[in-house]
Amino acid sequence: MNVIQQLEKEQQKAKVPALRAGDTVKVHAKVVEGTRERIQVFEGTVMRVTGGGLRQNFTVRRVTHGVGVERTFLVHSPRIDRIDVLRHGDVRQGRLYYLRGKVGKGARIRERRGAVATVAEEAEAGPPETSESAKEDKE
Repeated sequence: MNVIQQLEKEQQKAKVPALRAGDTVKVHAKVVEGTRERIQVFEGTVMRVTGGGLRQNFTVRRVTHGVGVERTFLVHSPRIDRIDVLRHGDVRQGRLYYLRGKVGKGARIRERRGAVATVAEEAEAGPPETSESAKEDKE
């Protein structure tokens, strides 16, 4: 492992939710106003997820008062307090630019069913283990 990779690994956040296009998220971003620092919540639909590792970023879109606002965040940025995934969307594309032309019910996204875990949890857990109680339930 070279020096750059080691520095990047130190700066990565430990727990990051698994984000995909179509997910509805709440991003708690730190905003500096003068001398004060506060947390501003930006809630919307993930339009795209690009990059990897420390450079991974995602774009969130929301429509307020008839005006669409898109904002791009770095996943591992110190300016992001936390990311809450409210629901997982079921979409076929990786980039949802077509939502820019949709309004109202046409811009809805179906919810994806099934278990979805964070990237950090998947890495720690490794392969799923079967417990004895689960084996007994099957019999």
